[in-house]
Amino acid sequence: MSFSRSIASVRPFGGFQDVPQMSNNASTSRTKVTTPRPSALDLPALQGASRLVHDQLIKDVQTIPDLNDMLTIPGGQSSASYTVFPDDYRVPFQKRKHIGIPPSLWEHFQSSKFECHMGIMTEIERAWITLDHKLFLWDYVEGQELSSFIEQPDVITHVAIVKPKPGVFIDEITSLLVICTPVTVILLGLSSQAAVGSDYRQHKEIKLYATDMSVLTDSIEMTSVVGTSDGRILMCGVGDGNMYELHYQEKEVWFGKRFHLINHSASGVPSFIPLLRTAHNEERIVSLVADSSRNCIYSLSENNWISVWKPEPNKCLRKIQTLSNLQKQAQEKAPGAPALAQGLRLLSLHVINQRESKAGIQLMALSMSGVRLYFSPAPLYGGYGYGVQTYGTADPKQLHLVHVRLPPMNLFHPDEQFRPQRMSTSAYVVPPQSQPNPTACIVNNLTAASYIDGLLVASQPSDVDGKDFILGISPDLTRIGSLGQTQAPSAPQVPAANYYSSAPTAPYFSSVTAPRPPLTEQATLLYVEGTIWAIAASRCIASSVPGIPAASPEPLTTNELASQFSQVHQEFVIVTNVGISHLVKRRALDYLRDSLEEIHAEGSLQPIVDFRDSFGRDQTCAMLLALASGNTFLATERNRHSVYDEVISMSPEIAAVAKQVFYEIGDRPVWVDRGYGGDGQGNVIFSGRREGLALYFARLVRPLWKAKITKTGPAGQSSNFDDTVLVTIQRNIYALRSFLERNPQLFSSAPGDQANTGGRQNIEHDAWKIEQTSAHHLQALLGRTVEAISFVLLLIDYHFGDLVAQCDKETQTIISTLTFEELITSENGLHVSRALVNVIINSQIGQQISVDTVSEILQQRCGSFCSADDVMLYKARENVRKAVDVRDPTEKQAILGESLRLFARAARVIDFEKLREICGDYQHLNYAKGAIELPLQCAVVVDDDNIGLSYWATGCTAGDQRAVLLVKRKQCYDLILHSLSVFDEQCTKNTTRQDFEDVRNHSYDLAFQSEDPIFHSYLYEWMVQQGMTDALLEIRPPFLESHLLREPASVDKYQLLWQLYVKNGQYLRAAEVLAALAQSRDFELPLEARLEFLTLSVSNAKSHPVSVNGKHETAIAFLSELEDQLEVAQVQMELLHVLFPRANEPGEVGEKIQLLQLRLFNITELYQFYAEPFDLPSIKLLILHVSEHHDEAIVKPIWNAIFDEATSEGTSDQQADRISTAVINHGRRFYPSDNAFPIRYVASLLVGFVLSNKGVRPHGWAPRALKECGVPYPETWDIFHEMYESQVPPFNDQENIQMISSDIAVLLKDWVEEARRPQSPLARGDFPVDLLDRTITKYIEELKPDRKETKGIFEDVKRQLRRYW
Repeated sequence: MSFSRSIASVRPFGGFQDVPQMSNNASTSRTKVTTPRPSALDLPALQGASRLVHDQLIKDVQTIPDLNDMLTIPGGQSSASYTVFPDDYRVPFQKRKHIGIPPSLWEHFQSSKFECHMGIMTEIERAWITLDHKLFLWDYVEGQELSSFIEQPDVITHVAIVKPKPGVFIDEITSLLVICTPVTVILLGLSSQAAVGSDYRQHKEIKLYATDMSVLTDSIEMTSVVGTSDGRILMCGVGDGNMYELHYQEKEVWFGKRFHLINHSASGVPSFIPLLRTAHNEERIVSLVADSSRNCIYSLSENNWISVWKPEPNKCLRKIQTLSNLQKQAQEKAPGAPALAQGLRLLSLHVINQRESKAGIQLMALSMSGVRLYFSPAPLYGGYGYGVQTYGTADPKQLHLVHVRLPPMNLFHPDEQFRPQRMSTSAYVVPPQSQPNPTACIVNNLTAASYIDGLLVASQPSDVDGKDFILGISPDLTRIGSLGQTQAPSAPQVPAANYYSSAPTAPYFSSVTAPRPPLTEQATLLYVEGTIWAIAASRCIASSVPGIPAASPEPLTTNELASQFSQVHQEFVIVTNVGISHLVKRRALDYLRDSLEEIHAEGSLQPIVDFRDSFGRDQTCAMLLALASGNTFLATERNRHSVYDEVISMSPEIAAVAKQVFYEIGDRPVWVDRGYGGDGQGNVIFSGRREGLALYFARLVRPLWKAKITKTGPAGQSSNFDDTVLVTIQRNIYALRSFLERNPQLFSSAPGDQANTGGRQNIEHDAWKIEQTSAHHLQALLGRTVEAISFVLLLIDYHFGDLVAQCDKETQTIISTLTFEELITSENGLHVSRALVNVIINSQIGQQISVDTVSEILQQRCGSFCSADDVMLYKARENVRKAVDVRDPTEKQAILGESLRLFARAARVIDFEKLREICGDYQHLNYAKGAIELPLQCAVVVDDDNIGLSYWATGCTAGDQRAVLLVKRKQCYDLILHSLSVFDEQCTKNTTRQDFEDVRNHSYDLAFQSEDPIFHSYLYEWMVQQGMTDALLEIRPPFLESHLLREPASVDKYQLLWQLYVKNGQYLRAAEVLAALAQSRDFELPLEARLEFLTLSVSNAKSHPVSVNGKHETAIAFLSELEDQLEVAQVQMELLHVLFPRANEPGEVGEKIQLLQLRLFNITELYQFYAEPFDLPSIKLLILHVSEHHDEAIVKPIWNAIFDEATSEGTSDQQADRISTAVINHGRRFYPSDNAFPIRYVASLLVGFVLSNKGVRPHGWAPRALKECGVPYPETWDIFHEMYESQVPPFNDQENIQMISSDIAVLLKDWVEEARRPQSPLARGDFPVDLLDRTITKYIEELKPDRKETKGIFEDVKRQLRRYW
């Protein structure tokens, strides 16, 4: 459905359309309502105002007491308290108009003698009149239109309208017309629907349908026909007083006719022809009343019995109770009452609606003398009592007579009420009269009555020919209600004791003081032309609000103060032999209007003072506000020329008086201290102006405030509101808002109001300020409500249910429970409204319709539901749609650029799903700029105050509420990364498309140009995950270093960081990163990796230029430290290899060994925790070597241990092999480190082994072992020569000296031979020839004679020295 079609429909959008203004100065018309562009919604303020509205709704519930509460006051079993006015100024009822019998019908009246009956059917706005066998249905709204039915010959005595059973008749039949004659009952179908006449007046159009359903009654005339809510039809026989049911069904069955009578008084026997006669019926029913809300039927008999019947399935009707002896019960409750002196003759029964008495009053019986008997279900105590008969199982809620209401005894004759008598005191109070009124009328011989919502209208013959009296009774709200009156009203009339003084016992009324007020009513007598035949209450439902939702605080229907702003006058239609008269209930609003007119005419404020004293300040201010601003329900009668009721305004003069009085009687806000010593703590009692505004507004919106905006049916959700109701409420609220905007001074203080001096002045100023703030919030809620109604009306135009169905499931669930109040004041309401507007816009775009029109109207009429940001969003989406069809690349880029500009401006209203959809569109269109920049802009907007950024910058601590904003930012970043992936994949699949390559490159350029550090960090992580590390290092973006340095650190980050430093030529910083990585205990790195990182660190440190930043000395120190750490790490690696076979040992051993793989240890830790405990001599020597620690006390025991281990087992030869192996291995590794390889001590150990194991190894084994270790010949000779010359044990023994001499001989021989070799590293010039020659001579001289082999070696060496040197 296009928007142009919606605004051309009959009902105007938003309730306002182009129609000429009313002549009565209506404050609103159907012209377009333009609202100013709203500021940002202040939801807390709206919610505060909404709570105030709710408080006022609660007050309306508590203002007027329940009927049951007023009638069951202890000791008050009867009452007769009335307010009777001496003039027509405050009479509760007023004759509105009289319509004479149409001339065409009048002709039938005068044609011949006839039998005539009349009645009223307000459901179809028709009066029925029968003349013999002719039935006429008179449209009393149109005035002259008649329908007739004459297709049967018998005299028609009674006509009724009932609801049909579902599924029996065609759908067009909405009601059934039951026509009774003395011999038959006939059923006609009737359809009723609203129609518009030639003069555009609205009325109900009816059609009659023949049903072929009629049944003979065997001359038993039927009357008092009633229908139940499920379509059953009940009636009573005039001749026998029995209860009958007219049963009908769609078709005949084997044991039942399609249409027949059932006599329930005779145990439900179906009536066949001839009718079976039953025994004499003592009860003899004369009238029936249906109570649809309680699903029961009440019957009234000739002898004043009242029975209660319960409809049951299978055509059954069970009598559950009969009340008799009512006269005696009434006299006991009201002893001495004149109205009961002549007996009790009940006229009619009236159901008390549950909305009038929620606490229990169920039925009222009216006597012909005006006495009312009230019945309520109450538990039985000790039996059933006299006059109460039950049938079957006793119902725990049997009806009982609980109160007798006597008629007014001092009614003024209608002729007396035309004497103007404004009293000097309150106009609502009649002072006690010393003498009874000589012309007072007594209620007697009532002939007809109607009762609804506490209002009773009854007729009785008058003392004037051609006229009847009408008795009108209504609750006096000023006396029974808690309206905040400043003083309690005085007595309403002469005390009842003056009239019942002859009673031998205590008066029937009670003066017991109780918090519950006794029932007090207003009463009046009026004339009506002609003889009254029937009275019926008529309420124009179409012009009224719907049933108040169950979730809303519901006032009693008797509280007309709560309903007068949203409901037409209660009207009674009175059928007489000369026409129809309309009687309306005058409301407090009407009284107030009369008071204002009197003030305007006479200049006296006394009438409004009296009104305020009676109705209270706040109620008066609320009504004054309605009169000053205008209201659709101020009309004296309903406007039938339009579907929508127009706002009625008072004349400018009266409206000005109402406005002035509203300001003056509203008082001022008052500060009430609740502390001591003037501490400034207290509360504000608001003025009547603020209270009146809140009260009036609450009453206007009550029908929809707590109601759900949708209802769920078989087809899904649909609107829960009738558009006419919405328009009516909106017009009244709009009129109020306009009035307040035109009169801003109403809630400001007058200059004299703050003339106090001292500290009190500031307090009073604060009170005014608080009141103004509260009023401002209420006005904001007013404006929001007007727009909300316009919004709902728009949704109805666009088929509300279809729009809801297009929302996501979560939104549909929210809508199904959303109330009108929540739509206006809650976050859910904002979410739902935005979702629904998006659906509307999407449908427009989907139909290729421009969104300009709908967005403009949304802004004008419900701007707070469609902001400027929303409009920009819609226009941007439309540009994207246009770009799809554009072929020119330049034009397409321009359109997409404009869409991006609009999207960026509306970024704050783009939710994530919508943003995802937009990015998808940009990806499809290869618009990299939009796909990258829009999510970046949205990320900034969702974290407008950089709260998420600060959370990220501080390290993202767990449990911080700021994390939510960071998550929202990252959602936007995910969309960018997805776009980059899409563009990458596009290039991969289309390697020949240069345009795709350009789009991808442009997208990365835009991403790297961002100034968002969080995004850069997120981007780098994604690129690393995608294996794009090399590309990242080539680009080297500015935020990369800070990202890699950001906590939490990781191995990947450090790996990338040191490579970045190498790329940038920052070798020292790379070395630092590698060293930190190797030494870190935060990462579970294998020892091999740590060793590798240290190696790389040393390499990079060595690459550091000497002149960079003047840090050469620092770099050298750092390098030295690194090299030391590398050596220690290597020791740790060797230690790990040694111990690794034991790594899986249980207990502490295995754990300690595994710990070597997890972190780096220092050299001391390695010695203390591993080398020493595990007794690893080789590792100990290595540690001493690396640490350059010299301590003979440590190293000698280690070598002792090495030799001990070598000699611990095996033969001497094997031991010698192990010793030589150990010494050679360690010597080759550690020599010349005296810290780990003390050469002299090791040599002494070797020699000691030789001396202890003589002959195991040849001479020269020890010095040759040292030579294998890399010890030079000169040093080895020095060591052995020192032993030879030492003379210390064991070298003080000649045998041992001789063995050393043999070893020296072999050593010198090897030395000379080595020196002689051509490739020998020994320099010939450095060879000590002379020294050796002299020393050898000495060796020979001291050699024992038996050492011939040794001597030969010495001599050979000496010869060679002399030969070659």
